[in-house]
Amino acid sequence: MSLLSNIHVGLPWPASAHRVALICGSYCYYHYGCDGMDDRGWGCGYRTLQTICSWLVEAGMGGAVSRPVPSLREIQHALVAMGDKPPSFSGSREWIGTVEAALCMDHFYSVPGKLVHICHGRDLEKELESLYAHFQGGGGPIMVGGDRDHSAKALLGVSSGPKGHQLLVLDPHYYGTPGSLKRDELQNMGWVCWRELSFFEDSSFYNLCFPQAKAGGHLG
Repeated sequence: MSLLSNIHVGLPWPASAHRVALICGSYCYYHYGCDGMDDRGWGCGYRTLQTICSWLVEAGMGGAVSRPVPSLREIQHALVAMGDKPPSFSGSREWIGTVEAALCMDHFYSVPGKLVHICHGRDLEKELESLYAHFQGGGGPIMVGGDRDHSAKALLGVSSGPKGHQLLVLDPHYYGTPGSLKRDELQNMGWVCWRELSFFEDSSFYNLCFPQAKAGGHLG
């Protein structure tokens, strides 16, 4: 696969931003259909996890011989092998979320994922300092998933200014072959863009999964 990397590069900062923190290191953009599998409607959690795994590979996780990014089926097989899912999960179209993502990061790369539960979308504001600390400390993509808002996505940055706070959101729901759109086209279509906190539904809870690694090694 010839996947695009770092598709947020060149995206302007929010207007009047006076504080910005962005992802460190490099990642590949995994999205619906990028490996020839049509996973529309169920694969967004897997694609977000794959994006995080690509960052872990670039960050040097997984040993001297880095383990490649797992496929959707490899992710399913691993969750079955760990006892998290029944055998029928392999080959299914069942979703995964932040808990499964944390299990898989640990399984494939020995990197734990810190899970943070947020009761309502508006409560994301309470986690802004944690987001700043993560990205300023060399952290990678953060997976986000909810209940009413069940579309998995990744956070790549955080911004604050007189007009409020914004998060840099990477959306895996684009469907197409690798390289079918250029970086600027993906940006113009909103597959990676700055979002106001109001983008996150107040009626939904959210879980955040912070990979406990930084560009160049483990956090802590």
